[in-house]
Amino acid sequence: MENSIRNAIIKFEQEFLGRGPDEVRALVARDLVVVRLKGVLTPAERQLAKTAEGIEMVKRLRQNLIAQGRDKLCEQVSEITGSKILGLFTDIDVQLGERIFVFTMDRDIQSGIR
Repeated sequence: MENSIRNAIIKFEQEFLGRGPDEVRALVARDLVVVRLKGVLTPAERQLAKTAEGIEMVKRLRQNLIAQGRDKLCEQVSEITGSKILGLFTDIDVQLGERIFVFTMDRDIQSGIR
């Protein structure tokens, strides 16, 4: 299940944001799905991230893009887990070039993992 979630996130990033991350790890813990993406910034975003104003610009842009693709992303994770997603929380650390997704589910899905 974790590998399927990982692959869905990579595909989403490639199709929706135009570039995939360098590394993705997914973890299912009871009613949570946590996904850590490394190397998510484009070269242009890395240049912008050299200033405080640029960091805020990149964060706002990425938050807006995720907001637009939120339904599609949640639908994919829901199909994989067989659970309803109650919430999606995300943040990006522009200086590290990492993003975290946390999905809250309507039930404990960890017991379904073999």
